Amino acid sequence: MLFNPRSYDPVQFDEPTRRLLRATVDWFESRGKKALIDTYIDRTWYADFLKFAAKEGLFAEFLTPASADGSKRWDTARNAELNEILGFYGLGYWYTWQVTILGLGPVWQSENEAVRARAAKLLAEGHVMAFGLSERTHGADIYSTDMILTPDGEGGFTATGPKYYIGNGNVAGLVSVFGRRSDVEGPEGYVFFAADSRHEAYHLVKNVVNAQMYVSEFRLENYPVRAEDVLHTGQAAFDAALNTVNVGKFNLCTASVGICEHAMYEAVTHAHNRVLYGRKVTDFPHVRRELTDAYARLVAMKLFSDRSVDYFRTASPEDRRYLLFNPMTKMKVTTEGEKVIDLMWDVIAAKGFEADTYFDKAAKDIRGLPKLEGTVHVNLALILKFMGNYLFAPAEYAPVPSRLDAADDAFLFRQGPARGLGAIRFHDWRTTYDTHAHIANVARFREQADGFCALLLAHAPSKEQQADLDFLLEIGQLFALIVYGQLVLEQAELTGLDADVLDQIFDALVRDFSAHATELHGKSSATEEQAAWALAHVRRPVADAERAARVWAQVEALSGAYEMQP
Repeated sequence: MLFNPRSYDPVQFDEPTRRLLRATVDWFESRGKKALIDTYIDRTWYADFLKFAAKEGLFAEFLTPASADGSKRWDTARNAELNEILGFYGLGYWYTWQVTILGLGPVWQSENEAVRARAAKLLAEGHVMAFGLSERTHGADIYSTDMILTPDGEGGFTATGPKYYIGNGNVAGLVSVFGRRSDVEGPEGYVFFAADSRHEAYHLVKNVVNAQMYVSEFRLENYPVRAEDVLHTGQAAFDAALNTVNVGKFNLCTASVGICEHAMYEAVTHAHNRVLYGRKVTDFPHVRRELTDAYARLVAMKLFSDRSVDYFRTASPEDRRYLLFNPMTKMKVTTEGEKVIDLMWDVIAAKGFEADTYFDKAAKDIRGLPKLEGTVHVNLALILKFMGNYLFAPAEYAPVPSRLDAADDAFLFRQGPARGLGAIRFHDWRTTYDTHAHIANVARFREQADGFCALLLAHAPSKEQQADLDFLLEIGQLFALIVYGQLVLEQAELTGLDADVLDQIFDALVRDFSAHATELHGKSSATEEQAAWALAHVRRPVADAERAARVWAQVEALSGAYEMQP
């Protein structure tokens, strides 16, 4: 189930894609672990990686849609694969790719052919891009911006203002910058335009993080914005910002998977070869439980992320289910990544601090992913918008197959207005659970899910509770578990996942549901009826010692299965 560079061969993709993915793995492996760690510790800008990517045409091949170059495609399946590989070797390498994706979002959504051609040419030359949205004062609050565009009287503008927390802002060949006109009030004043970090009116202030990556603060001072530099205006600029984040924040889930995979090889190998009190560390029952739990959660992360790709690739104006699964990948998968690292860290203890390990870097970097492209709370609040239709108003859709075909995902750049989320319908989640009702912990979790529906029908949050975000977010966590379980089951069915592992995954989900129900019980704003429901739906997973032993054997087999070249 896990990515292993020793045996990696992405046969599911076409030959050019396979070559580029394998070349990327080979570049990291030949460079070796010492260089990977030393450059991380020294905070060395990864110019060598960008030189490799430019030489191979990696970003140009993967990030140019067919609408800009008919010989290329934007393929979410292979992009997700590269996310995982880059995360496996380090967050910084993934980050420069990720913010290039964000920078390209407003460009590929634009009808400005001159800028589109410029972006395609820059990619072909090996440049990276940046997304100039957030600001120090406002964060990523699109409604507020201090980047002001003043008309120059010749059809263009001069732009003055700051941007903060902008990845690749030190070298980006093109920066998509969000601002507002000085002479137009309200949403009609929004503007997205293309800037160049090499221009004399572009002032790089500093790197705002203490890391290998460059997350810049920059300021424009009377930067000339020609009419041909404008990407979007008015409501279209606002929509481009949100739709770009829809495309970009999906990438966080597979980066999290990659980080956890590399850390797991290290952790299991260390624990399995260490002797304490005359016993192997992995002979202790609590160690086996924690590592088994980490493995099951990691497999679930991967299943959910892979299945989400299919919904992205089949999306259309009539099927926008991806808009629920997208914040789920951002919020749920990345927070599960933190749990996976914490479980392993409890086992390897002080080893997880050592400078010559990958784990030390993973333990730091995994924390960032839930906090990028919107916090957990922001994405949970978004997820709640879909709850009513998802649970109670299913619609008919044609089955969504695995989407590994070499197709261009053109819809991602014509998503349309960023509204109407409450009207999106979903296929019946119960059908998926029914198909797997023979698995003990799937059945146990289904009891909890049905109970959650009963809670909402009988004791729905009051008007006051709906205004209490602290209360509502706990409801969101319970709902998110149902969505998470559904796509895990769908991907398990498509891939023929071992039933023992699937049962072990739902063992964890039953416990998670019980934990959130307990949190709901403790909320001061919960009614007596809601609190009673919460306690009544705490469940123990169905225990099976033989199943647990079989899953442990899969975890144990990871010991020595991979170690990065010195």
